Amino acid sequence: MTELRYEDKTDFENADRGFVGKLTPGVVRDAQGHVVWDIDAFSFLEGERPDSVHPSLWRQSQLCAKQGLYEIAEGIYQVRALDLSNMTLIEGDRGVIVVDPLISTETAAAALALYREHRGERPVTGLIYTHSHLDHFGGAPGVIDPEKDDVPILAPEGFLEHSVVENVYAGPAMLRRGMYYSGANLGTGPDGVVSMGLGPTVSVGTPGLIPPTVDISRTGQEEVVDGVRFLFQMTPGTEAPSELNFLLPDRRALCMAENATHNMHNILTLRGAVVRDARIWSRYLNEAIQLFADRADMLFASHHWPTWGREKIVGFLSEQRDLYAYMHDQTLRLLNQGLTGPEIAEEMRLPEGLEGAWNTRGYYGSLSHNVKAIYQRYLGWYDGNPSSLWEHPPAESAKRYVDTIGGIDAVLAKARAYADAGDLRFAAQLLRHAVFAEPSNSAAKELLASVYQRLGEGAENATWRNCYLTGASELRDGVVKTELGSSSLAAMLTVTQLFDTVAIRVNGPKAARTPLVIDWTFTDLGENYRTQLSNGAFVHWPTQGDGGGEADLSFELTKPQLLGLLANGNADDLDHSGDLGVLGKLLSVLDDPDPSFAIVTP
Repeated sequence: MTELRYEDKTDFENADRGFVGKLTPGVVRDAQGHVVWDIDAFSFLEGERPDSVHPSLWRQSQLCAKQGLYEIAEGIYQVRALDLSNMTLIEGDRGVIVVDPLISTETAAAALALYREHRGERPVTGLIYTHSHLDHFGGAPGVIDPEKDDVPILAPEGFLEHSVVENVYAGPAMLRRGMYYSGANLGTGPDGVVSMGLGPTVSVGTPGLIPPTVDISRTGQEEVVDGVRFLFQMTPGTEAPSELNFLLPDRRALCMAENATHNMHNILTLRGAVVRDARIWSRYLNEAIQLFADRADMLFASHHWPTWGREKIVGFLSEQRDLYAYMHDQTLRLLNQGLTGPEIAEEMRLPEGLEGAWNTRGYYGSLSHNVKAIYQRYLGWYDGNPSSLWEHPPAESAKRYVDTIGGIDAVLAKARAYADAGDLRFAAQLLRHAVFAEPSNSAAKELLASVYQRLGEGAENATWRNCYLTGASELRDGVVKTELGSSSLAAMLTVTQLFDTVAIRVNGPKAARTPLVIDWTFTDLGENYRTQLSNGAFVHWPTQGDGGGEADLSFELTKPQLLGLLANGNADDLDHSGDLGVLGKLLSVLDDPDPSFAIVTP
């Protein structure tokens, strides 16, 4: 195994470089006084590393917890560790351009206030979203007021669609899985969350979205905002479906968004998402070297700390480029030799030049789950073995495995033996069957919890640690109930997307014998739609005002009224014709998502 160079303090020096000041205390509250961010809770990282945290993850977590305002080049500032991501502020002729305004309105406002404390009350004269993930646009209402501030908002083409779709369609399941990978209910400390590898953790304030006004659609596109020149590189399909990098040619500064950070990133995040393309990711990194390396003296990103000097920039980008290319190409080489995803993940190891580089370590993504994601992208869930086609679901399989082994007591005895021998991985596999076969067996749950805890404490990957420790916590204490709440993202959905959110809630068996047709006229949009419940499927399409045949019910309304209708089911005040009872029939076959579904128990 490659020895890591803990004596190399370059990252610490770069993370401290340009420090201006910090938020003291490092706590942000919402309007009701609730704490939405507390970086001071990570002060334990200033002490000695305990045995409960992997030494490499401890090092990364110390770096991620460095909080404050930093001057990273003349006229360019970053606020770090006031959320999972960084806010970058670029000074222009009249004010300041904000890049990636964090997750929450409250943390974004606090970051801007910290900047203004040291640089004066400069107005925000522009806003840039580098990509379509919540931690890069959610805090926008904390830095500008769209009702008062007439400023350009730049984003990559396709940003709006991808930013709302990813967070809405599978939102409840992603939220639940995200509770695991972020360790949201663990608390911070040596026995809980030490970081997420990509940043300290996620804020829990109020996210919003202000739509962009300027689309960036091609590499080489140049825009001037408040006297500052931006030269863009489009990178769709990399870390996000819609993403861009940019060069500030007059400042010799290169922004790599989230395409090159100081860790191995995810090809498929553990919370769930569309599988990313490691091949194209690597190619865009190489393109960035070719386009910008000779024109930049400093590289910064939407997470972590900057890199200074052409040689260091090229070295950093080359290692990141080679990382994603190697994972992709070697996975394809081995799958074409017949290996399955888990087999490839077990066999693959990075070459020494990558394995020993701090910026390619698996703190957020991991080699293991990234390889499986690449396999999934090309070949899907099926491993080619016919026995995998029609397996019993987990609980039924578990009962049969436990019976085959000789009963629950025999399984627990075997699992203890494997755990005592240090084979925690197989102990966890065995005990998962025990818990799914007999979910009320407290001895099985406690033994599995202890194995998960040991696996978490030994994990270099922050999100693996959080998943294991959350699993242990829920086995011992049960599920902490989560409320979905309302999302400001819903207002950004098109009518078609809103009807999609209805379709994925229809209980098909319950709706199979409930045919109905509803027409919708949106007076504020000048658009008409027909929706039809047919054979348990909710289908919808735009019309020219005549959907073809009589509808059972017709509405004239605005899009905000549709949002209200979907939220509360009350149509009494809406203009309509036909049988209003038809709406009740539709609402009666809709299921509510469960953001607290079981994961470590059946």
